[in-house]
Amino acid sequence: MSQGKNAQALKNGALIAFPTETVYGLGAEASNEKAVARIYHVKGRPQDHPLILHIASIDEVNYWTTDVSNYAMALARDFWPGPMTLILKRSAHAKDFVTGGQDTVGLRVPDHVLALELLQEALNIGVRAIAAPSANRFGHVSPTTAAAVQEDIGSYLTADDVILDGGPAHVGLESTIIDCTADAPIILRHGAITQEMIEKCTGLKVNESGNSNIRVSGSLEKHYAPNAQVLLDVQAIAGQGFIAPADIATPPGAIRLASPSTTDEYAHILYAALREADSQGLETIAVIQPSGDGLAIAIRDRLLRASKGR
Repeated sequence: MSQGKNAQALKNGALIAFPTETVYGLGAEASNEKAVARIYHVKGRPQDHPLILHIASIDEVNYWTTDVSNYAMALARDFWPGPMTLILKRSAHAKDFVTGGQDTVGLRVPDHVLALELLQEALNIGVRAIAAPSANRFGHVSPTTAAAVQEDIGSYLTADDVILDGGPAHVGLESTIIDCTADAPIILRHGAITQEMIEKCTGLKVNESGNSNIRVSGSLEKHYAPNAQVLLDVQAIAGQGFIAPADIATPPGAIRLASPSTTDEYAHILYAALREADSQGLETIAVIQPSGDGLAIAIRDRLLRASKGR
């Protein structure tokens, strides 16, 4: 189905919740201050928390940014469309109301057929980017299905707003965020594009000790949290939810929420499992975290923040 009608709704100031390969986003035209303000209202999001701008292609980078480094363009060429956000120096087109008042802006090209069609149709009528955080109340578990969006924020939307159903998100965790404003890349949020992939692409060592003071989505100590209390690397007791790799048995009386066989599957099902605990009214979730590098680092990051509550 053509996304022309939805692109026009965006241009008219509506909000559109749309699928990406990571999680569902809540989008508004990036240059429409009134529409963007509604994102903050619907989410209950702090005003100084910047939004990621979703663009149709790499060709749109220079409209929103200045002083783009060679390594940033190499990352964009290799990993877009894909689960990676680049933080770059903003141009005059990126206003304070999407950057949180910072002199940088986050850009990404999502890897989902509906998102890309919406972005292209929007671009055709002059909408250069869709500003979009995850389509949930601030601090809550990000939605990976349209039903989760409806459950979390449906009551805050109007008749003009749209929730696009593109099926379950493929990756299931938010994009890797990379600060590309320094001489070497700095990872500000871990995701499916890993440190090893970044270093192989750029030929540069990721600056792990980089003291980036750039505010980005998902960087608060408490985030991604269900109503239930999340306990890390403990065995569940009777009555508690339990998330663990498939080779770990369920303790007697515990309620198994997920049994991922791979790290990719763990990322894919994690948020749905946390939401399921809340739908069952569970008070506590015991989680055995995945070990290793790569995507497992991103999973542990999300679980640590979830364990702190909201």
